[in-house]
Amino acid sequence: MMTISERIQKIFAQEDLNFLLTNRIPRLATTHFVGWFSQIKSPMLAQMSITVWRWFSGLDLRESRQQRFDSLHECFIRELKDGARPVEPDPQIMASPCDGIVGACGQVVDGQVFQAKGFPYSLEDLLGKEGRDTPWVDGIFLTIRITSAMYHRFHAPYDLRMQRVHYFSGDTWNVNPIALKRVEKLFCKNERALLRVEVGEQKYPVALVPVAAILVASIRLHAIDTVLHTRYQGPVDIACDVHYRKGEEMGWFQHGSTIIVFAPKGFELAPGIGDGTPVRMGQALLRLPQQPA
Repeated sequence: MMTISERIQKIFAQEDLNFLLTNRIPRLATTHFVGWFSQIKSPMLAQMSITVWRWFSGLDLRESRQQRFDSLHECFIRELKDGARPVEPDPQIMASPCDGIVGACGQVVDGQVFQAKGFPYSLEDLLGKEGRDTPWVDGIFLTIRITSAMYHRFHAPYDLRMQRVHYFSGDTWNVNPIALKRVEKLFCKNERALLRVEVGEQKYPVALVPVAAILVASIRLHAIDTVLHTRYQGPVDIACDVHYRKGEEMGWFQHGSTIIVFAPKGFELAPGIGDGTPVRMGQALLRLPQQPA
């Protein structure tokens, strides 16, 4: 016997209905409204909203450090209990920066990224001039989708140094597989940020690209103490010099979305990682290039 929640989720899994209800609406207006609504301080309203949220998703708060919330926003950005996400200690492994589902992964071919069951796009489409002549032109990529019910914070995948953030204002299309099949170069249209980092002692150039989506959208980065959102009016190219240890928190999405990881040639997918693989923050994601003895 299906529960009410399972029935609702089955109905909304129908592609035409899902795409209509999550994309053919005033996306920015809806996103701004939910952003405002989620910040309302009312434990009763928060609990009612979380109950409705559970009907539409697989929200599970058993790992949450906090169990009672004063606002829906507090639940969106919840922290987890200590030890809930062990980080892979192998020094040859780069860990997943977040919980999520690997939507696509593989080689970047001459600067082209081939999104599974979706439209391909170029690094220049996604990153503008930052995507020209980069070390990722023939590297490797992974797209990790964070659903609305998942843990929304993201962490350093390795010991790293972050030197620059470049912000791209944009739309707030849904980033689920249904939308990716129907909207050409979707990731290149949405609000996003490029985090350029150097990984490990070898200073491998890696890019983390948080891509926001419909509902709330905003990206919070600790390094620049700023929330990047669709009404952001500050500088788009932000210099910084921040060091993170592997597993250390870097920021969060105000709601579910996607992180795209780009690494240079020589990196390899960790065993078991492929299209559709569920991952958790700290889990093995990529293997670093072998160093000569």
